[in-house]
Amino acid sequence: MNFDLTEDEELLKALAERFIDDRYDIDRRRAYLAADEGFSRENWLLLGELGLLAAPLAEEYGGLGIDATAVATVFEALGRGLVVEPLIEATLVAARLFATTAPAALADSWLPGLLDGSRRVALAHAEAGSRGGHLWVQTSVTGNGDEVVITGYKPHVIAGFGADGFVVSARSTGAPGDPSGLGLYFVKAAAPGLTTASWRLADGSVAAALTLDAVPAVALDGGFGALTENEALASLARSAEALGVMQRLFDDTLEYLRTRKQFGAALGTFQAIQHRMAAQYGALEQGRALLNLAIVNQGSAAFAKAVQGLRAFVAPASVELGHEMIQFHGGMGVTDELLIGHGHKRLLVLSRWPEAPEVALDRFAGVV
Repeated sequence: MNFDLTEDEELLKALAERFIDDRYDIDRRRAYLAADEGFSRENWLLLGELGLLAAPLAEEYGGLGIDATAVATVFEALGRGLVVEPLIEATLVAARLFATTAPAALADSWLPGLLDGSRRVALAHAEAGSRGGHLWVQTSVTGNGDEVVITGYKPHVIAGFGADGFVVSARSTGAPGDPSGLGLYFVKAAAPGLTTASWRLADGSVAAALTLDAVPAVALDGGFGALTENEALASLARSAEALGVMQRLFDDTLEYLRTRKQFGAALGTFQAIQHRMAAQYGALEQGRALLNLAIVNQGSAAFAKAVQGLRAFVAPASVELGHEMIQFHGGMGVTDELLIGHGHKRLLVLSRWPEAPEVALDRFAGVV
C-alpha cells in the first residue's frame, strides 16, 4: 500500500505548516484563546485566503472537495501546531452540512462568506439528554413550508459563540429518539427569539448555549441521515488532530528528557522513563496505523466502522499520553507556561466530544 501524499496533499500540508510557523507560538496562542470567540478573527480570515476553509467543501459549492487522506493530513498538521481556530466544527461539520442541505437561494447568499471567512456557521444539535445518542432531540419545530419556528434549548454548540448562523436539529413529530421526525433548519444569529450565552470548554475554547423561543427558521434538506453521513469525516479529522497533538507533546517531552538532568544524568537515560516513553511511542504508532486503515477504506461501507475503531482507540490513548508527558515534566507540566498542559487540555476535549469513546467502541462492535 502506497501512503505517499499526492502533490495537492503536500501543498495543503505545507499551507497548514506555514500558517502555524507564521502565526503561532505559546504567547500568541494564549492571546487567541483569551479573545471573546476563543480564537483570532484575523487568523480566520487568513485561513479563508489560504483556501483551508474551502478545502473540505465539494467543488460544486466552491470548495476543493478534499478526501479523507487530505483531511487527515491537514488536521494532523494543525493538531501538531495546537491551532485554536475551530476548523473542524465550523467548516468540516457546520459549513459542509449547510452546503449540502441548504436551498439554492440560501446557499448562494451564504456560501461565499463561509469560504472566505467573513461569515461562520455552527451546528446546534447536541442536547443535555443525548448522552451519546445522535437521535435524542427534544427541540421542536412547528409550522409549514417557509413559516416554521423552533423552540428548545441547545446547550452544547461548539464554536457557536460569535457565529453568524446555526444549523439546528429539531423534530416535528415523534419521541426524542425517533429518527423519522428529525429535521435540520437554518437560523440566523440575529433572529428574534434567539438568546446566546457563551461558556468555555476545558481547553479554553468557547462554546455557546442557545435558547430558542419561537425562532423563525428555514428548513434544510436531510435529517438524521445527513447528520450521520457528515459525522464520519469529522470524527476522522478529530482523531487526526488528536494524533498531531500527541506527536507534539511526545516530541517536546523527548527533547526535555534529553536535556533535563537529575542526579547528574539526563532524565532520558533512566530505564524506567525509557520504558514508559517506548509504550507511548507504541500507542502513537498504533493510532497512526488505525488512521491509515480508515483512510484506505474511504468510499466503502467499512469507512464509518473503521473511523469508530480509530476513535475508540485514540481517545483514551491520547489522554493517557498527556498524563505521562505531564508527569515527566513534573509540576511545571500543568502550568500555562508550557505547551504540554495546553495540549493535554485539548486532548481532554477531543476525547469526550461529541461523545465518550465507549460509545464509539459500542458502534464499532455493532452494539448500537
